[in-house]
Amino acid sequence: MEQEKTVCNTIGCGKVATMHCPTCKEIGAIDESHFCSKECFKGFWEQHKSVHKRYKEAAAAKALALLQAAAASSSSSSSRPLIRVPRGFEDFEFTGPLRPGPVSPQMTVPSHILCPDYSESGVPVSERAVKMSNAVPVLSASEIEIMREACKIGREVLDVCSKALAIGVTGDEIDKICFDACVERGVYPSPLNYCGFPKSICTSVNEIICHGIPDGRGLEDGDIVNLDVSIYHKGFHADLNETFLVGKVNAKGAALVQCAYECLRAAVNICKPGVMYRDLGDAIQSVANKYGFSVVRTYCGHGVGRLFHCAPNVPHYARNKAVGTMRPGHVFTIEPMINEGVSGDLLWPDNWTASTTDGKRSAQFEHSLLITEDGVEVLTSRVGDVKSEMSAYDLSKTQAPL
Repeated sequence: MEQEKTVCNTIGCGKVATMHCPTCKEIGAIDESHFCSKECFKGFWEQHKSVHKRYKEAAAAKALALLQAAAASSSSSSSRPLIRVPRGFEDFEFTGPLRPGPVSPQMTVPSHILCPDYSESGVPVSERAVKMSNAVPVLSASEIEIMREACKIGREVLDVCSKALAIGVTGDEIDKICFDACVERGVYPSPLNYCGFPKSICTSVNEIICHGIPDGRGLEDGDIVNLDVSIYHKGFHADLNETFLVGKVNAKGAALVQCAYECLRAAVNICKPGVMYRDLGDAIQSVANKYGFSVVRTYCGHGVGRLFHCAPNVPHYARNKAVGTMRPGHVFTIEPMINEGVSGDLLWPDNWTASTTDGKRSAQFEHSLLITEDGVEVLTSRVGDVKSEMSAYDLSKTQAPL
């Protein structure tokens, strides 16, 4: 018997479908992903892409329901049963001891706060429009002043969040503190709904390299945790992060955090007009090698300002092929991720959380930087004079006096 032929999903086409939308195949929306040609697919893209959002929202709602049910089951039992593994993680082989916890619902900022273009749709339209461009924006004097304001606010928000760190405090609680601190200052937390990210801050614990989703897991004695804060102020983003020590961290964990800080400082110290962006990786790699740690290659620094992410691309490893030379008015981040073991990374099924492939710890520090006529200005520095050199990291404290 002849097999029934599938018709192209483009309205009014009627031709036999010969291809599937690759995104639909990935998320499982096969029933609405058939097209007769690439031309038809591209022509119907604006209507078709809503399918992706609908399926992802449904999957997220199911995952949230499972997490909330798991949390309720855990809190109702005195024997503290293990939290059920969320949908998508059933067969996932974790590389370390960390597990995803329950995640609270996404929050909504008040209507009076200026929002970036992705706040509702999750799609950074303006950022994607220049995704393939290597042109580094050069900020005007007035734009630089706004960036200074944004970075000062970002620093304040990170400092507020870091003061709440303690054994037993959850990522969700830190996220609420970050959200409230942003709203209080009239700014938008940049991570919120960026490409669908559900929270206002990234909290990356132990073997999590970056983009950890804040959840109901309480911090434990000996944890290291990275808080990555980004805010949107008057049309400009600021971006910074630090790794903190929780309780009594062992010597190797403390050395890892120290190394990550020194990697950032080494890179910042060579920034000035005329320096090639690719040279930053050599400076970072030399420090990591001295400590016997490795540099993550998948994630990198980036331009920041009117867009959350743009040119230049700033790899952190040696002998990279980054394009571009520093010029006055360039604003970008350096954010080396340093692993205790191998440099590899593994993405969790939530499509955000990146962990080390061997389960060992990772640490990171990040600054937003401005290239000036005669050097560099650390816009997100904790030092009173933002033009001065960063202070040394003090391991006797749970936070770095950057």
